[in-house]
Amino acid sequence: MQPFAEHTPEELIGPLNEVEKKHAPKRLFAAGKVELLRAGLRVSVVGSRDATKEGLGRARALSEALVRRGVVVVSGLAEGIDTQAHQAAINFGGATIAVLGTPLDVCFPKQNKSLLDCIIQGHLAVSEFPVGSPPQKKNFPMRNRTMALLSDATIIVEAGEGSGTIHQGWEALRLGRPLFLLESLTKRADLAWPAEMQRYGAEVLTKERLPVLLDNLLGRPSGELAF
Repeated sequence: MQPFAEHTPEELIGPLNEVEKKHAPKRLFAAGKVELLRAGLRVSVVGSRDATKEGLGRARALSEALVRRGVVVVSGLAEGIDTQAHQAAINFGGATIAVLGTPLDVCFPKQNKSLLDCIIQGHLAVSEFPVGSPPQKKNFPMRNRTMALLSDATIIVEAGEGSGTIHQGWEALRLGRPLFLLESLTKRADLAWPAEMQRYGAEVLTKERLPVLLDNLLGRPSGELAF
């Protein structure tokens, strides 16, 4: 197998400040269109592997709304919300970036192999783990941390108290990147973390606020959008 292209984070996304450097990986391996990391706004759409039907629908509609405005959808190739985000971005003619918790030659979950192949061929897959690295549980929170670094903003669609997605939320806040929580999350009485993240700066995202979010991030009017 030919080695995947190796880069420093700075080579892919530009200079890092001291806060960004603190937990940034030393190197990243990329397969596909690396220009997507310099093509405009990148927004992570992430959430639970064990997603509800409603959560999957929200992820699909949100990804559609984003790609219709030229936003690159970033996610982690996991089951559930991540898979729906990638697939919707592709289906609606947009671009997507998968940030893996495995080397680029290993697909987890295995059933997403065809999706990963599609992303490598027409979009972009990124990993901080070189070929031959053993699978480890700790790799996935590290993946979420890197995903926050590579994204201009993060949107959490659905996540339980033990979800790895929460790592990405905290990292986005630490980096000073916008973090948005879908309104449905903040109405769940069984979850404590959404209220805690809001105290540290996370914003609630409603259908009405999505155009405002994009106006602010894109620096231009986004038009009417809904999800």
